[in-house]
Amino acid sequence: MSLRLYDTGTRSVRDFQPRKAGEVGVYLCGLTVQGPPHIGHLRSGVAYDVLIRWLRRSGYRVTYVRNVTDIDDKILVRGAEQGRPWWAIAYENERRLARGYAALGVEAPTYEPRATGHITQMIDLITELVDRGHAYVTDAGDVWFSVSSWPDYGELSHRRPEDMLSSPDTGDKRDPRDFGLWKAHKSGEPDDAAWSSPWGPGRPGWHIECSAMARRYLGDAFDIHGGGTDIMFPHHENELAQSRGAGLGFAKYWVHNGMLNLSGTKMSKSLGNILSVEALGEKGFRPVDIRYYLTTAQYRSPLDFSEAALGEAQSAWDRLSNFVHRAAEQLGLEATIGGMACSDFVGAMDDDLNTPAAIAAIHDMAREGNAALDAGNDTAAADIAGGVRAMLDQLGLDPLDAHWDDPAEAKLSGVVDSLVAIALEQRAEARGRKDYAAADRIRDELARAGVTVKDTPRGPVWTVE
Repeated sequence: MSLRLYDTGTRSVRDFQPRKAGEVGVYLCGLTVQGPPHIGHLRSGVAYDVLIRWLRRSGYRVTYVRNVTDIDDKILVRGAEQGRPWWAIAYENERRLARGYAALGVEAPTYEPRATGHITQMIDLITELVDRGHAYVTDAGDVWFSVSSWPDYGELSHRRPEDMLSSPDTGDKRDPRDFGLWKAHKSGEPDDAAWSSPWGPGRPGWHIECSAMARRYLGDAFDIHGGGTDIMFPHHENELAQSRGAGLGFAKYWVHNGMLNLSGTKMSKSLGNILSVEALGEKGFRPVDIRYYLTTAQYRSPLDFSEAALGEAQSAWDRLSNFVHRAAEQLGLEATIGGMACSDFVGAMDDDLNTPAAIAAIHDMAREGNAALDAGNDTAAADIAGGVRAMLDQLGLDPLDAHWDDPAEAKLSGVVDSLVAIALEQRAEARGRKDYAAADRIRDELARAGVTVKDTPRGPVWTVE
């Protein structure tokens, strides 16, 4: 079975066939950096990181573009509220976003363009739309896309005309559905938030930014356009209309990730229910716990956040990590390298990135691996450990990846290793002198501390439950 993806445009799961054999172009709408990121924002980054890893594992050469929207009304408002330059707000939050992605092991895209660096390409695209009759210029210097000029408007989001008001802004546009391509500079706005254009000083609208940047780095047509379900309309609908209106093939597949919710409500800055990687770290959750948690749900499904659910994910991750570390310690690191993913895992990933089923397959193998270690079957245990690592790596979750090393945790782990070794030595001495009651007492004390001891043909082995 080859990769199949749910295409929002056709509302169906489709066989993935790239436009050019062996190559894939992917564009993901990045964030508008008006504020610090929370894990709801980062879910999108993790979901598409898994997609990119799987595409590359499947043999494709991937060009991955994830933009940064660093000029927007919200950024200007935030700058005015804080009495700071808008560009300082944008840059500060862009760096916070980069740290959040890096903490969760999200690999850097091929290109990460900023909107402010591509004003020329946006003006060129707007000019094409005006020339083709799909956009008009007002006396105030605004440029609007004419929705009535594009009969297929609504084909992506499948909305009815009466549901298509693009924004509360009316201005002097001809149709309430029309959306802005160029916004004329207004009195009171920062002078450095305006660029010269054929229509006078101003700045681009949000939607034209992504169309222009996708075209710049991926060409007139590319394979996959991604983003959250919350921006399917109006953002992606408008992108599609203006790009096709300019004669571009644009995206072949539209892939949307579900939202992260808190108590059934979309997580957002306005609701004040922001949860950052740093804040969760203060509660004892590691970045790898968060990435594992975000991966446990299929990317299209909404995910309801709770600390209890994150705690369950932490425990599940620890079980996998304990097996991999146990195998590496008993068999040697080289014995856990070079494994193959099992067919259940591959089938799940090819089935629209069904990560819950893929993770279940990993846990099944880890249980088999622990049983093989207990039985002293080194050959089987090594094969399984290698496979588990290979599959976790495809999800960005390999426990032996140096990215997940925590110096403080490593130091603590070394202390625990030493203390358990001393206890097991004392237990062995008790058994040697046939003081089985003392030996059992030591084992029971370790169990109460969360350390499970199992006797194997090679001697006792222990795990932390």
